[in-house]
Amino acid sequence: MIVRWSPLLALLVALGSTSALAGAATPAACGTREAQPSQVRERTNIDSGWRFALGHAHDPARDFGYGTAPFFFAKAGYGDGPASPKFDDRAWRLLDLPHDWGVEVPFDPKAEANHGSRAIGPGFPEHNIGWYRKSLVIPESDRGRRIGVEFDGVFRDSVVWFNGHYIGRQPSGYGSFRHDLTDYVNYGGPNFLVVRVDTSTFEGWFYEGAGIYRHVWLNKTDPLHVAPSGTFVTSTVNGTDASVTARATIANEDERDHVFTVEQVILSPAGKPLARISLPPQTVAKGEKVETSADLAVPNAALWSLETPVLHQLVTTVRDEERIRDRYVTSFGVRTIRWDPQSGFWLNGRNIRLQGTNNHQDHAGIGVALPDEMQVYRLERLKAMGANAYRASHHPPTPEMLDAADRLGMLVIDENRMMGTAPELRDQLDRMVLRDRNHPSVILWSVGNEEWAIEGNALGARLNRLMQARVTELDPTRPVSAATSGGDQVGISSTTQVAGFNYRAQHDADAYHKAFPNVPIVMTEEGATTTTRGIYFDDRENVHLSAFDRPPRPTGSSSIEQGWRAVVERPWMAGMFVWTGFDYRGETTPFGWPAISSQFGMLDTTGLFKDSAYYLKSVWSAEPLAHIAGHWTWPGREGRAIPIWVYANAEEVELTLDGRSLGRHVLDPAGHAEWQVSYAPGVLAATAFRAGKPIATDRVETTGAQKSLALSVERPSDLDGDGDIAVVAVSARDANGRSVPIADNDVAFTVTGAAEIIGVGNGDPGSHEPDRFGDRYAIAGFSDWELADVPAGSMVLPATAALAWRDPFRWYPPGSGPKTPDAFVLRGRLQGSAGGSQERRTLFLPSLAEGQRIFVGGRELTALAKPSGRGLSVVLDEAARAEEVILLLPSSGAAALARLQDIGLNGRNVASLQSVTPAETWHRRLFSGHAQVIVRLGGDRHARLTATAAGLESASVALRRPSKEPR
Repeated sequence: MIVRWSPLLALLVALGSTSALAGAATPAACGTREAQPSQVRERTNIDSGWRFALGHAHDPARDFGYGTAPFFFAKAGYGDGPASPKFDDRAWRLLDLPHDWGVEVPFDPKAEANHGSRAIGPGFPEHNIGWYRKSLVIPESDRGRRIGVEFDGVFRDSVVWFNGHYIGRQPSGYGSFRHDLTDYVNYGGPNFLVVRVDTSTFEGWFYEGAGIYRHVWLNKTDPLHVAPSGTFVTSTVNGTDASVTARATIANEDERDHVFTVEQVILSPAGKPLARISLPPQTVAKGEKVETSADLAVPNAALWSLETPVLHQLVTTVRDEERIRDRYVTSFGVRTIRWDPQSGFWLNGRNIRLQGTNNHQDHAGIGVALPDEMQVYRLERLKAMGANAYRASHHPPTPEMLDAADRLGMLVIDENRMMGTAPELRDQLDRMVLRDRNHPSVILWSVGNEEWAIEGNALGARLNRLMQARVTELDPTRPVSAATSGGDQVGISSTTQVAGFNYRAQHDADAYHKAFPNVPIVMTEEGATTTTRGIYFDDRENVHLSAFDRPPRPTGSSSIEQGWRAVVERPWMAGMFVWTGFDYRGETTPFGWPAISSQFGMLDTTGLFKDSAYYLKSVWSAEPLAHIAGHWTWPGREGRAIPIWVYANAEEVELTLDGRSLGRHVLDPAGHAEWQVSYAPGVLAATAFRAGKPIATDRVETTGAQKSLALSVERPSDLDGDGDIAVVAVSARDANGRSVPIADNDVAFTVTGAAEIIGVGNGDPGSHEPDRFGDRYAIAGFSDWELADVPAGSMVLPATAALAWRDPFRWYPPGSGPKTPDAFVLRGRLQGSAGGSQERRTLFLPSLAEGQRIFVGGRELTALAKPSGRGLSVVLDEAARAEEVILLLPSSGAAALARLQDIGLNGRNVASLQSVTPAETWHRRLFSGHAQVIVRLGGDRHARLTATAAGLESASVALRRPSKEPR
């Protein structure tokens, strides 16, 4: 049911006292006991401290025996291999999330070029299974609360186990999902959260990553609480005042009915209460949900806009029996949107031409596991180009990207992964809308993209209509679209609320507008031009293409310039989304191998502008601009014609070489100017004029040879700030300090202080250099375990050939097995590589009983054993041969054997060998004079990055100033 409070009464309540929000007691609250926040709702990030290892998609023996134990998936709690609470993961790599193992595997010409030629996916079973394990302690004081885990995104086909119990599966790699763990919690003791990720099958046709690449959260609530994604805040604006409707779904997961009240409070960006209302008591039955709704008046409301993205907060408090049960905070913006078929898009009553880009979610060096601040960095780069809109292509974005869009003032098309109404697909759609509908940045839902099999037929029309109806049911405040590649007046486009056209050459937008005059239209994709940053002559052998804006095909396609001009000429067209904002891994059109990334972007994979970005800035921004597309360092090309383009938001532009005019051109408002200039070393300058007066200039000049390196911190802008990511640009300078545009030096990087490098890149679409330089882990288990009885008290390893060996894990009918030994010898053989001399090797063993003796390759290493987690560890020297390990148990044989059989998981979990190949020094070659280093910062202590290259002066830069006070 929905309970609605009147706007008049809401206003009266809002004008009353709100001092309780500041901590003072109101008359209604006097004498009541309110829970502290830690007793109400907790949402804890659990990204740190996961164990990770690669398994195997086809071979259970290389997948830690997963799925092979008796009663696996037949009985509750029989999760085996890593899914078992008894599994020993000490040999696994320790890491923090988000994590993308796809950027850590090598390139391979046999791999799928559309996915960046990384050795994952079909044909690479050894790289397709990733295991993640984390131990959690949930205190006894949490008993009675609801405990759940929430994943923002896992690619892909993930299975979650908890304390040996199967919890659930999520096939798609893009939607956020959650699981309730309450019934399986071991309060006060260890709990084991395990995720198996399988990338054997792709979802998209672009690089998608691999692993838990978004955040993970542990949620704790009272049984009576706001349901997940359970608030929905909408607003209307009348003059300077706003009316805010606050809806909240209250869930009762208790074993009894509850009478509850809901209080809604709106806070300003500064935390000042602006409106408040308390709803009358209601009853929610056990196991049921109740929907509540209230209208609150906000006088003189500050609106969310592109220029002033003001964010408010709605604080929802749920009380039962005068006690706070839940407090839930929702960020939202007060704004109005309207899609008009004759004039396009309107925000807060202002007509806005959408200047958008399409984007996938990977970045140079780090793949799809973007730290939150990289989301901000990427949006800032797009805004610097003049973009005001972002299409999440072709799946729901990470929540942190939407948070950044809210804060920065970027409009978003939020896109569903796959069209369909099957239960799984409908659930994915529902989760996207419910999760994202409070973001003011989201202005349009998209239920699909280029669904070729259905976009031009009756099935597509029907599915589109049904999906749009479902979205409207969940969110009636935004329209719904689906991007199509053809079939203008049939199929999907015939039933859409907003028509999304991919590429004007594939659509007759004018005919559609005439046939469907009441349907708004937006170019959801345009361009798909292919260019390489800093390259001005095609070099197909090295998969490099000229940076000049050209149609991708001689006919049936458009350049960026042609596409934008077509939009400007049609006032009813809401805008254009360029394909794409950033280059991305995969989809290597027009090449296959050895290309490993796309070249569609206005920015390269590092976020550095290509020349087309300056064209868009010239037509998307009012800031005076002149930009020369091209450099002027061409050794060996003296006397040959060099193409030079100039972009400017001006009426005229003049080009000079060493002060000599090469001509003054009149500019088309949506165009550019071109010259062919005979190369001679010197200074090339462009001056833009408006009304006969110069408004902007740009210059490029011939540089000398590289002499030194230079580092520039692009983020954070404040070295005293608290950001945790530094983005550093790397270049080479000549003797006069000029950046050399053709530099290609191999540069090495080191970092000191509280920091670590997490990725390097250079934007070269043909580079096969590693993105990451971490230690490489290899894990080998021991199997073929045998046991032999020895006399009690034996302290010397007997001759093994004379012993009577048997399988210690064999099952015998009761009373028929061998006599339990008083003392025994246990022997196992290594399955896999024993490691090399350059590797750090550690043997992990169980501690079965006191007095246990350890023999490796015939050598006794007992004295080297150290306590380690659940057992013992032995660091092996170069001489140690680890093909065989023997444990001698001189006493307590019965207890030792019982422990072995309890933890051994049928012999697959007794011992393991970890071999670690130390990382190389981080390095990256400059491409067209540029590289990028991404550094994670820790705390507020000193951090410094240093770059070195053979024959060049080194460079060093502070990433964060030292603390003024010691910690």
